[in-house]
Amino acid sequence: MHLPFDPPLEPMLAKASAALPDGDGWLYEPKWDGFRAIVFRDGDEVLIQSRDLKPLDRYFPELAEPIRASFPSRCVVDGEVVIARDGELDFEALLLRIHPAESRVRMLAGETPASFVGWDLLALDDEDFRATPQGERRARLETAFGAVEAPIHLTPATRVRSTAADWFDRFEGAGLDGVVAKRLDAPYQPGKRAMLKIKHQRTADCVVAGFRWHKNGPGTHVGSLLLGLFDDAGKLHHVGITSSFSWDRRAALVKELEPLRKNASDEHPWREWAEWAAWGAADASGQRLPGATSRWNRGKDLSWEPLRAERVAEVAYDHLQGDRFRHATTFQRWRPDKRPDACRYDQLEESAPYLIGEIFGA
Repeated sequence: MHLPFDPPLEPMLAKASAALPDGDGWLYEPKWDGFRAIVFRDGDEVLIQSRDLKPLDRYFPELAEPIRASFPSRCVVDGEVVIARDGELDFEALLLRIHPAESRVRMLAGETPASFVGWDLLALDDEDFRATPQGERRARLETAFGAVEAPIHLTPATRVRSTAADWFDRFEGAGLDGVVAKRLDAPYQPGKRAMLKIKHQRTADCVVAGFRWHKNGPGTHVGSLLLGLFDDAGKLHHVGITSSFSWDRRAALVKELEPLRKNASDEHPWREWAEWAAWGAADASGQRLPGATSRWNRGKDLSWEPLRAERVAEVAYDHLQGDRFRHATTFQRWRPDKRPDACRYDQLEESAPYLIGEIFGA
């Protein structure tokens, strides 16, 4: 490729903020819930780089031709690969793409095609924009992306804080993560947390029904707790994990949870899942089971130890995707005053959906 700079490029990152920043000089954008991607294009050559500097092209083969059709002929664009389905973003569909079989990837590309949402122009022809202020980069991006067509999109942006606050509430129902704030006078800073991300935070009381050992080995430290919520029919669903513990706390949890391990397999609501995972059924079905193999790291041991479902933990979460927490939760405290059967889905706050099609301009 003959561009102002060569791949790979570390993406500029964001740090968490409790609220939208006050004052002038900010650019606000929706926070997309997908795979971060920097696209390098030089004529027919296209490279889609992931956040961890690896190529994503083989997992999203359907994007190459739309990029050639819509992007400027020589450019570098930062953005996000997303899959929109049934009016909201589907992160699970993205995860299914991280698969070693090319035939499966191409089948999924036909069934649930991906889109690319651009938000920053880093190079155009022979110009390197990394030292150019954000406000000017946004203006150049709007010109460069003025005629793009689906599945390539330009992210919405505003300089008005009240509009960003409205987005923060309305966009959540479509599966977006929150809002990103960027200084208009700031350059692009690879590898630096130079942006702000404002995400939804809520709490929920969950049943602790299992745990995973830390990677340093069984019997040493607890790695994460497996969380469950009951539906209206009384079925306990695996909804996510919490792993936000100090090193000393992880060690203490080994002894603290030991009494709950006794006879835990007897009548455990998830006992069959360990058997399915052992036979590879979790990978085949695409289900998110407690013992399922990680698609991000095929060698990672995600086997789990059952606990009697008698203890309740309060955790902080950002939002649901389907019937699970989208990200790992943050442990807040134990709730000895709560009965496990009171940990139900109906305690969770829901938001009205905002159509992805409207964001995409469809």
